[in-house]
Amino acid sequence: MDIATIVGILLAFGALFGMVEMEHVELAGLFLPAPMLLVFGATIGCGIASTTLKDAIASFKSVPKAFTGKVTPPASVIEDVVGLAETARSNGLLALEQEADKHDDPFMKKALQNIADGTDGDELRILLEDEIESNAAPVRSASAFFMGLGGFAPTVGIIGTVVSLTHVLANLGKPDELGPLIASAFVATLWGLLTANFLWLPIGGKLRKLAQLESDRQTLLMEGLLAVQAGSQPRLLGERLKAMVPPAARNDAAGGKGKAGKGKGGDAGADDQQLAA
Repeated sequence: MDIATIVGILLAFGALFGMVEMEHVELAGLFLPAPMLLVFGATIGCGIASTTLKDAIASFKSVPKAFTGKVTPPASVIEDVVGLAETARSNGLLALEQEADKHDDPFMKKALQNIADGTDGDELRILLEDEIESNAAPVRSASAFFMGLGGFAPTVGIIGTVVSLTHVLANLGKPDELGPLIASAFVATLWGLLTANFLWLPIGGKLRKLAQLESDRQTLLMEGLLAVQAGSQPRLLGERLKAMVPPAARNDAAGGKGKAGKGKGGDAGADDQQLAA
């Protein structure tokens, strides 16, 4: 579980409340029901109006993923693929059908099953690329939905402020009440900016990042499995997949690959000789 979103949002709200305490602002003056109702209700309403109801519901269902989304390290993918390459090298491609039953990942199961069935490599690549795009589409749609809410919220807050200021202008004959009325008028703008930058945009950004990471994982897995189908040597395959990983994550990938090679000294030694050659 990646807790970056939780930590970030808590830090943002913590900084806000720290400022409130330092400025001796009354919290009751910020939590006004009317502007909060307008900002939350109108923002979500505009977001729903900008998409389909089905996509809006699916987007809200994806919110927990932004807080608890699991990020699979490249080392784990490389380790699995190298292990499958060693299995295919020892027992043939048909043995991958049994390996498919050991994995819970539908993408890997589909790829291994097709390899075992003898699907042509080019056709399998097209199939897996379409699968990667289809898997990422719902999360990207949810990300776009929340990024849209982040765009609507500040404008809705300004609308609330304008509405409140009309009430202020209607009470110009009561100077003693103008201060509190003007202060409350700007609460709507505050909540519009706050929800956009503290909630909607971070959630949308995290979902977009998770979709990208999952697409990268599946692409790495696809390239590895296609290489297994083509008969690549496990050691060479591990090096190739490591080269596809961003430099910052290569040390972890190398560590994972090293663990996968333990206990298989004969195959690893032969691959090292071929790599050196």
